[in-house]
Amino acid sequence: MDDLKGPALLELLTAADHRLVRTVDSLPVGAYAEPSGLPGWTRGHVVAHLALNAEALTAVLLGIAQGDVPPMYESQERRDADIDELAAADPAELRARLMGSTTGLVDAIGLVPDDRLHVMVERTRGSDRTFPAHTVTGMRLREVEIHHADLAADYTPTDWPLDVAMFLVASLVDRPAEDGSFAVAPTEIGVTWQGGPSSAGRVVSGTAADLGWWLTGRGNGRGLTSSDGTLPRMEAW
Repeated sequence: MDDLKGPALLELLTAADHRLVRTVDSLPVGAYAEPSGLPGWTRGHVVAHLALNAEALTAVLLGIAQGDVPPMYESQERRDADIDELAAADPAELRARLMGSTTGLVDAIGLVPDDRLHVMVERTRGSDRTFPAHTVTGMRLREVEIHHADLAADYTPTDWPLDVAMFLVASLVDRPAEDGSFAVAPTEIGVTWQGGPSSAGRVVSGTAADLGWWLTGRGNGRGLTSSDGTLPRMEAW
């Protein structure tokens, strides 16, 4: 599922990038300073984060291709400050940074040698949060599709193509719930996916889009049903 150079995943990411850029390009200038769906963030913050996230992943992959392994971010504080700074930039600059970053990342993906795909990357310097290079395409697809919906700009989880929604469910189902384990059953395929080592007994059912949105800790579980009548509480992704 998390194959850096897998053509199917790259196609999903490229199409997701195009949808995101179209939405951002359609925003009126004044909309960037308006609230997004994320507490404390404007739409400008979301766009800034998406641009900087792509730039950070690009730097990681280029470093790996050259025999180095840089962290994704120097620190959490620096990451947050950079987002705040770019969010306040002129919308034209934000759009340009987003467009350039999406293109740059796809180019960088193709440069990583096959024998470097399992190199481990630190999220921040000295952090114990790491990820292997081969998961970057899937990581970025989640960022683009989830935060595209977070923009609160006429793109919602119901707009996710089915293959994207199914990917999100499959990649998020192992996230821990606050009140016990569970399994999920997307109605489009009629198959139950286990959400943890002891998920038997509680099954959450609904469309892949509704399940994917709920698994990020967003929304109120609208459209979902649970076999025991209660929905597990998910932490925010």
